[in-house]
Amino acid sequence: MKKMKTKNLLLISALCVGIAGGFTSCSKDDKKTPDPVNPTPTPTPSNVVNVTDNGSGTGTTTWTNEKVYILDGMVFVNSGQELTIQAGTVIKGKPGTGSNASALIVAKGGKINAVGTPTQPIIFTFEADPLNGSVPLSTSGQWGGVIILGNATLNSTPGTSAIEGIPTTEVRGIYGGNNDADNSGVFKYVSIRHGGTDIGAGNEINGLTMGGVGSGTTIEYVEVVGNADDGFEWFGGTVNTRYLVASNGDDDSFDYDEGFRGKGQFWLAIQNVDADRGGEHDGGTTPEDGMPYATPKVFNATYIGNGTSRLLTFRDNAGGEYHNSIFHNFGKGIDIEDLASGEDSKNRLDNGQLKFDGIVLSNIGSDLIVSAVTNPGADLSTHASVTNLTVQNVTISATNPIPSGLAAGAAPTDPWYTNVTYKGAFEPGGANWAQGWTLTFP
Repeated sequence: MKKMKTKNLLLISALCVGIAGGFTSCSKDDKKTPDPVNPTPTPTPSNVVNVTDNGSGTGTTTWTNEKVYILDGMVFVNSGQELTIQAGTVIKGKPGTGSNASALIVAKGGKINAVGTPTQPIIFTFEADPLNGSVPLSTSGQWGGVIILGNATLNSTPGTSAIEGIPTTEVRGIYGGNNDADNSGVFKYVSIRHGGTDIGAGNEINGLTMGGVGSGTTIEYVEVVGNADDGFEWFGGTVNTRYLVASNGDDDSFDYDEGFRGKGQFWLAIQNVDADRGGEHDGGTTPEDGMPYATPKVFNATYIGNGTSRLLTFRDNAGGEYHNSIFHNFGKGIDIEDLASGEDSKNRLDNGQLKFDGIVLSNIGSDLIVSAVTNPGADLSTHASVTNLTVQNVTISATNPIPSGLAAGAAPTDPWYTNVTYKGAFEPGGANWAQGWTLTFP
């Protein structure tokens, strides 16, 4: 999700050797219009199931892997319903824009149990995808995406909101509540491909959107590849996620808003030439200084840029933490909003609610500098909330994100995290956990 803002920013870089057309959305920078894709067709199997929704949702049912399911429009798992998807199942979305966009939406109070395996991932893609490797990784905008909504808290008034990408008249698109332990199900070993169709006013659907999703939900081993909007976006909530891959998208890889406070570990971003930020991190919307503050904690991220885009943006009073992470090949570094008055992300840095520890900056475009209204020229590398910062060339790439020869960091103390001391999403010299079940690493 992109916002056009004109504000004073605290800039860090490192040199290393709307409602529009009846939809809820946020304003966007102009992006390329995806071209239709017509790959070599394959014979239509006899076991294709066309899935529509007249308001009754999917019902409590199981989608099985001997069938291919075609989403014809927006299909909801309604409150009280539970959709189970077997390992190895393929779900395809019909082409369409605006109200005709195809997407799977788990409504607040609904549940999804989509549990793939390393050898049988669950695949979401567009209807014409022959699944034979002929579609380029960066192909985007061919269908919608997946949206999961829950009852966890937001920091926007009145504590509930309508998710972007769905008509505002659709009550099943409301998310948020007061149950931070809310459980929307399990989403594991899932590949979401070539989505992000335009839903109006230049706005697209994210690959995986999470609105008010609670910590009782399990989201692990999920790939979003070739999406026209963000790879992953959180609107509030407390869901914890690990082993995420955002690859070859056109916008931000990881985006959070509205007081997101989940935990994350082993996040991988690989940008294409059209991508925007590695991370766009916003605090609040209405109001921007709403409570609770956005304070997610991420360990072991690896973000690989395209050489020109920005690494991270923190604004609208967003906090957060990155630990033991590698950021490589970005044209611009980290910017932190610093307003002349009022609450902002620079205050979160000063108050210890925005932290960087054990971070490696590799091949970032310019010197480590700051440009703050209240303290121009301040060097963020000496800030008390920035510890163990390293500027070092790291030999990683989009095809081989596994590093070698890096000093260890401090292990996380929270028992939710996997207790490792290496930096980045992969153990140096170790295996690629994304290999085999993703399109990025087939």
